[in-house]
Amino acid sequence: MGYVSAAPEPQPRATGQGEAPAGARRSLAAALLLGGAGAAVVLLASGRTWTEGRVAGPGGTVTLEAAGGDITGAPTALAVVGLAALVAVLAARGTGRRLVALLLALSGAGAAAAAVAGAYDRAALDEAAARATGDTAARAAALTQTAWPYVTAVAALLILAAGLLALRHGSSWPAMSGRYERDGGPGARSARRAADPERPEELWKALDRGEDPTDGT
Repeated sequence: MGYVSAAPEPQPRATGQGEAPAGARRSLAAALLLGGAGAAVVLLASGRTWTEGRVAGPGGTVTLEAAGGDITGAPTALAVVGLAALVAVLAARGTGRRLVALLLALSGAGAAAAAVAGAYDRAALDEAAARATGDTAARAAALTQTAWPYVTAVAALLILAAGLLALRHGSSWPAMSGRYERDGGPGARSARRAADPERPEELWKALDRGEDPTDGT
């Protein structure tokens, strides 16, 4: 009588187990890159000349310039808020992370809107015209816009994109507090002490805490 050996049936290969972590890493890297680059460009572009004009003064025609920061401080302030939110979104969890991600997206949208509106704001040039001529009623003429306010707006949209990525994929991202609890929190330190009780420094620390290092319980 022959014996039939039952060969172990091949287990179905798990699919998609490594895809979610890889996708989370990609979306996290993309959000950090977009948000960081966008905020950096906004801060840089806000210091450049946004509008130019001329005014007729006693000594002839004077050329006027107004930087983005002279026209509106909103893009710079919102870019700083976006940077803070980009860091905070990693430390937050659950609903808090979604709220911070929403703040990140709104800061990008607000900075873009402020940049576009600032491109057509002539108040800063009019003030420059009044200073150049000494006449408070003087107004700048022949206004032109440079590309910098639009560069600022596009960069702000990168911050918005980072916020939208955080809203969409943030629930799968790791949290800094979670890594601390796994690697360096009090529980992990206690586990390391229990796993290596023969270290002299650990015996001294136990004595300092009033514990009996010879007690194995």
